[in-house]
Amino acid sequence: MTLVEVLAVVVILGLIAGTLLVTFSGTFGKAKHELAKSGIGVIASKLELYRIEKSAWPGNDVGLKVLTDGMATPDRSYYLSPDHLLDPWNRDYLYVVPGPNGLPYEVLSYGADGVAGGEGENADISSANLRKQES
Repeated sequence: MTLVEVLAVVVILGLIAGTLLVTFSGTFGKAKHELAKSGIGVIASKLELYRIEKSAWPGNDVGLKVLTDGMATPDRSYYLSPDHLLDPWNRDYLYVVPGPNGLPYEVLSYGADGVAGGEGENADISSANLRKQES
């Protein structure tokens, strides 16, 4: 095999590897978005159980930590382990009271980039938007 042939093989393998990387990185981004939606759904259900048990939504002052702190022991229906409060990008889910459009709260993740707004894997994931999709 000549040097030119070896270089040609290396270039072809590099192109194939680059194509696979781009393809799979998009798939991983979508998977993380789906995980974030699922995580927000779990948090929303625990917030509902908290509201039923305490007759009020947690305020901004205590936020989502109220689901994991000393007041929320594992025998409480609304208890969550602290790792459930991290989105797939290892950032805290955000909790806003009141939520948009008359909703009592909003739980959200700013997506892969961690900045409000964005498209694709950088798009925000919000409990308010998930409720619209369910309706």
